[in-house]
This record gives sequence, structure tokens and C-alpha cells, in this order.
Amino acid sequence: MRLPSLFCLTLAVWLSPAARAEEPTLGRRPITAPDLWAMERVGTPATSPDGQWVAYTVTTYSVDDNKGNSDLWLAKADAGEPPRRLTWNKGSDSAPVFSPDGKRLAFLSKRGDGPAQIFVLPVDGAGEAEPVTDLPVAPGELRWFPDGQRIGFLASTWPDLNDDWKAVKDRLDGQDKDKTHAKISETRVLRYWDEYRTDGQVAHVFTLDLGSRKATDLTPGSRRLLSFDGLGDWDLAPDGKEAVFAANSTEPPYQTLNSDLYRLAIDDDGRGGEVQNLTAGNPADDVRPRYSPDGRFVVYGRNRRADHPADFLRLARYERATGTSVEIAPAWDGHTSSWTLSPDGGTVYFHGEARGRVHLWRVPVAGGVPEVVVRGGTLAGVEARAVSGGTRLVFRRESLTEPANLAVLDPGATEPRQLTHLNQALLAQLDLGTVSEMDFVGGRGEKVHLWLLLPPGFDPGRKWPLLQMIHGGPFGAFNDEFHYRWNAALFASRGYVVAMVNFHGSTGYGQAFADSIVGFHGEAPFEDIVKATQQLVGRGYIDAKRMAAAGGSYGGYMVCWLLGHTDLFSALIDHAGVYDLMAQFASDGTWGRPQAYGAAPWVDPARIDRYSPSRFAAAFHTPTLILHGEKDYRVPVSQGINLFGVLQAKGVPSRIVVFPDENHWILKPQAALLWWQEVFAWLERYAPPGGR
Repeated sequence: MRLPSLFCLTLAVWLSPAARAEEPTLGRRPITAPDLWAMERVGTPATSPDGQWVAYTVTTYSVDDNKGNSDLWLAKADAGEPPRRLTWNKGSDSAPVFSPDGKRLAFLSKRGDGPAQIFVLPVDGAGEAEPVTDLPVAPGELRWFPDGQRIGFLASTWPDLNDDWKAVKDRLDGQDKDKTHAKISETRVLRYWDEYRTDGQVAHVFTLDLGSRKATDLTPGSRRLLSFDGLGDWDLAPDGKEAVFAANSTEPPYQTLNSDLYRLAIDDDGRGGEVQNLTAGNPADDVRPRYSPDGRFVVYGRNRRADHPADFLRLARYERATGTSVEIAPAWDGHTSSWTLSPDGGTVYFHGEARGRVHLWRVPVAGGVPEVVVRGGTLAGVEARAVSGGTRLVFRRESLTEPANLAVLDPGATEPRQLTHLNQALLAQLDLGTVSEMDFVGGRGEKVHLWLLLPPGFDPGRKWPLLQMIHGGPFGAFNDEFHYRWNAALFASRGYVVAMVNFHGSTGYGQAFADSIVGFHGEAPFEDIVKATQQLVGRGYIDAKRMAAAGGSYGGYMVCWLLGHTDLFSALIDHAGVYDLMAQFASDGTWGRPQAYGAAPWVDPARIDRYSPSRFAAAFHTPTLILHGEKDYRVPVSQGINLFGVLQAKGVPSRIVVFPDENHWILKPQAALLWWQEVFAWLERYAPPGGR
């Protein structure tokens, strides 16, 4: 049923002080799109074994060159001296890992036209970074062996070539010379994100002997798929005598997928031995294994339901002595990520979402109830090291109005201290607006949470345009995070009140809330967004004739759904949005779509059509901007072109921007600046900015 322009208002509970008239912050200006590309971006920290040093990357971008460059930096963990830059080369450096004695860093560096290679650098500055591999493929996921003489890594190869690097290079060269460039497959693994996966390469585990520079395949002949995203994930036992990696356990043509943990024996000569599936009893995914420091356990993440898109990832412990697995916090109703173990092996530190924030939590390895250690913002990449007095934690933290920096929580401290201070001079110039949040009664009569950003110089006595930002996923959330693609402060800077609803299906509000839209994509989230809009209109400072909605991926789907179900908004912006659900079976990953959509096309196509925005084209009236990357295989570009064709044929004001070199995300500086230019121009045309 098409909704009227306004719902009756529902009860709202504000969690922050009521908005008041404000003058722009003295001497500061609103943020601009070029400011985002002038900012330094800090990477995930790597902490030395003694906890005294932190290595990290800083990435800067050149708009003129249309690319970024990352270099390594080193900071004293106690902030006793200024951070020191370690690399200056034109190629990007990444993924630093300290040697067991803390005197060297292994890292990846791309120098020249070939793939990135492993380099080793003395931490004390006594020498230059030295390449230790010269492979035809890029290594990744580096792990030092305890003897400090070997480095384990993952790299792609062919199961019939393994570590015959000349043969690997010859085959790669042959592919480049093939004039057809045909992509041929008989499995569901056709393409992923922005690449075809039809050449038969898979990731293997290798070890590099630093003396001989020989890289040896520890899993020769393996055809297991370790990952679709990057090379995969693995860990090395503290004694270096075995490894564990996550890999798919099903066979071609991969009608189903199931990631299990595999144990790999490593003999005294540094060769791989028996491979054993450790988690075959779990029909759902098992991922990201991490050994305890004493080697007794492997802590990992597990799902409970196979092919279920909303299922939370839960912490589990595999006991090597007994071969049994148990969940560490079975009653905790949250999604976990990026975990590590305390130096004594008794505690797991992890990041988990809660009401639009990502906190740092801890829980005993033996099991228990997690408790918050540090509250977000958004925290990520925690590392734990033993120092005098206890455990030192290093992690990255950011918020909606604070780009990421590294922070340290020292033993006995209740609050972290900031370790890096990137972008200080630029941030001192900027007024990023005012952040607040609210609860309101949304779909199904249930409480829903949203973030609200008020523009610089906001005056509640004037009327302001509203922009509803709609997050992707849909099983994700708008967190208190400084986003470089969908930056809420940048939208607000143009004179918009920005609302970010964590609608039904969002993570951070319990498993039932996330599950609530499975098979019902178009219902409760739509009601949440419309009711939130009505709440804000009811506060008196929103101009109901100047309201817009913008979203990407599932957010774009919801924009398309709004297009066919309400005239509430005067402008819509659809980035990489799903327009036709049936056509999404051209996506790179279709394994969970029958569950997500409520049916499979060969079982009940009408059930899928029920929530396909394309079936409501008769009601399309709102001016719509469409943006899409042509290399987007997650939501194929035909989705955007299809919508554009329908709008044009109907005479609905519409504009499409296709980025030939971009994927699901717009990542290159010049393309991103054009993206913002197009978005702002569309908003100014149909929902003009500023208070009136």
C-alpha cells in the first residue's frame, strides 16, 4: 500500500540535550570533500612482543595522481618520544609484523610494476628495508616462526604448480597474452567483488626461509578455497610445529559453502604434513583462528546457522588436548570481530557492536559474560601485550566527528590515551556540526535508534532540509564512525540535518532484531525510516518540502523501495542499489539469497517479487540520482541502468553516473570527488540546503 506523505507522530525519547541555536564555531569552517582526501588515514596497529613499540601505516592520497600511498611509522607505546617514520618509498607499505625478538619488522611493499613482496626492516634504523621474496604473486597474512629465521605467509598458486614459481609466472604470462580473456566456469564461484575467479588459483600456506630465501609450499596440491575476500586467514602455533587455517570444506560446484578450521602439521624440516578438519561437526562457518599464547587453545569465530545472512559470529574455543569446541559466551547477544588473547591466555579481548557503537570487550577464555573495557566511538584492531603492571592494549578508535587514531589502555588505567595525533591542524579548522541520538517507536511498534547530525550554525528557529542516510548490508549499522565514503559530517556541512536510522535488520541490537527482516526486506526498515522522518518533522525545524534520502547497496534498495511507496521525499539518491531482486542472482555471491529473500527463484518466484522495487514502477515519481561502479559484481551495474531506463521512459527526472573503473565502492580520489559533486548538485536542485 502506498503511504501518505505524513504519518501521525509517535513518541520519541531524546538521549542528548535538546538542540539549541548555535553560532558557527569561532574561526572554523564546514568540512568539504577535498578535506576528506587531504586527511591522513591510520592503519591497524602492530605491537612489539614487549609492548613498548607500535608499528602502523599512514596512508595519504594525491588527487592529481589519483591514488594513495602508505608508509610505515613507529611510535613508543608510552608516548615518550615522537613517532618516527620508517619508509618513504613511492609504493605502498602495509601489514607490519614484529619479529619474535622485536628487532625487525616484516611487511609488504609494492615497489615497481610487480606484485607486493615481503620486506624486512631493522627497527632501530640501522639498515634499509630489504626484499626477501621475489615472487610472481603477492604474499599476505605474514606470521613469524618462533626461531625468527622463517616467515609463514599465504599466497595464490595453482594446485598443480604449488611452489614452482617459474611455472606460476609462465602461466600468469600466458593468461596475459591470451587475446580472448574468456571467463569459463562450471561452479558458482564465477566472480567476487570486482574480479573473476575462473583461473583456478587458490591460496596455499607457505614458509619462507630467510637464509636461503626459498619459499616452500606447506599445502601442496590443495584445492580448498581459503577465502573470497583477500587470501584468507590462518595462525601459527607458538611452537611453530603446526598451523590452523580456515577453508571451505565443500566440493565443486559449490552448491553450498561451509568454512571449517583445518590443522596443518609442520615437521622439523619446515615441510607441511597431515591436514585435519577440526570443526567438521559445525554445519555453519568457522573463521579467524587464533592460538592462545601457551598453545592449548584456538579461539575462533563460529556461526550457528548455515547460509543465514543475519547470523551473528560468536566466539568459540577449540581445545587441542581433547579436540572439542565450546562457545565462550553463548548467552551474549552480539556480533564479535577482531579478537586477540591476553598474554597469559586467560582472557579474550574483542570488538563488538552495541547501539551504534563498537566497544572493546573482554571475556574469560574459560567462558563467561563479556564486559566492556573501553567504550566507542568505533574501536578496531586490538592487540594485547604484557608490560610491567599487567596488560597493555593498543587499538584504533574513531567517531562520527573524529578520524581514526591509535589509542593505548595501560595497566590500571580506566580511560585510554591517544597515541597518534593525525590531522590535528586540519581538524582545528573544521566545524563538523553537532552529533546527537534518539530512540523512537518504529516498525512493529518497537524501539529503534538513530543518529542525528545538526549542521554548523544550526538554529532550531529556522527550517532546515533533512537528509535520511540509509545504511547498506542490510545486516550492518550506522556506527559512531568517521566514514570516508558516506561521511555524515560532510552531508551536514552543506546545511542539512542528517538522520541515520539503525532500522530493523541492523546489528548491535540483538540477534532477533537483525533476524526480523529476513524474508521481509521491504517492511519494517521502510516503516522505521518514514516514522523517523515524521518524528523529526514534528520537532518543528525540518522543512517537509525539502527532504531527501540517500543510500548504497541495501540502502540503495531501500531508496528504490521508497521510490515506489511514498512521495515523502523530494529527492532520492541511489548508489549501487538493488532494483530487481530476481536480477540479484547475477551477483558475485548468491548462497544466502534464498534465505534473505524468503524463497528461491525456482521455488516461489512470486515471494521474491513481493519485495522487489521493480514491481512498483507504476508509482515512481520522485527525482532520482543513480550512481554505480561498472566493476561492481556485488550489485551489478545493470541494476542501476535498469532503474534509470524505467525512470527515463516514464519521464521521471533522473540522472545516472557510471564509474567505469570503480567497484561497489568509489575509491579513487577523483572519482570520489565527482561522486560528491553529483550528489550535492542533485540535492541542491531538488532539496536546497540551508536554514530558512
